[in-house]
Amino acid sequence: MCFEDEAGFTRRPPKGRTWGRRGRTPVVTVSGRRSGRLSVAGLIAIRPGSRTRLCHRLRTHPAGKGKRRSMGERDFVALVDGVHQLVKAPIVLVWDRLNTHVSHAMRELIAEREWLTVFLLPAYSPDLNPVEGVWAHVKRSLANLAVVALDRLETLVRSRLKRLQYRPDTLNGFIAGTGLTLDGPTSP
Repeated sequence: MCFEDEAGFTRRPPKGRTWGRRGRTPVVTVSGRRSGRLSVAGLIAIRPGSRTRLCHRLRTHPAGKGKRRSMGERDFVALVDGVHQLVKAPIVLVWDRLNTHVSHAMRELIAEREWLTVFLLPAYSPDLNPVEGVWAHVKRSLANLAVVALDRLETLVRSRLKRLQYRPDTLNGFIAGTGLTLDGPTSP
């Protein structure tokens, strides 16, 4: 079973609490102009008898008018295909109702894969997706950190996600935080 979600990062850091000397408010200076965007698709894979895995795909979108600033259907399918090769088993995929996930092109790509079953989360229910916990964790680690270049931001996000890949207990905590039970129905 896999849960998928996507997030975006820019050079403007997320706000976070920090320490400062009494009477001196810390100030983080950032550039106000658009400088591109980093899109990340993440997937938590759960398999009985195996450790919980985090897989991700990053894409950098340079600044400019008329350019795509998010991931497309092929990016999401490449992520799912990579996870399928990793786990070597059929996949039950749970994801949100992003327009790219429910598009006609995506439905065709999903139909080509007999090993893939897709379920959609109810609308407006990020609390049911454990990957949201991954994004909160990564963004909290980047709080108040002013990044000079987009490639540096990509390096930081990639390293934070790599660290989480080796922490299956943290990933299991994100799953437990949703309140979902992944066991089958119990007989009375």
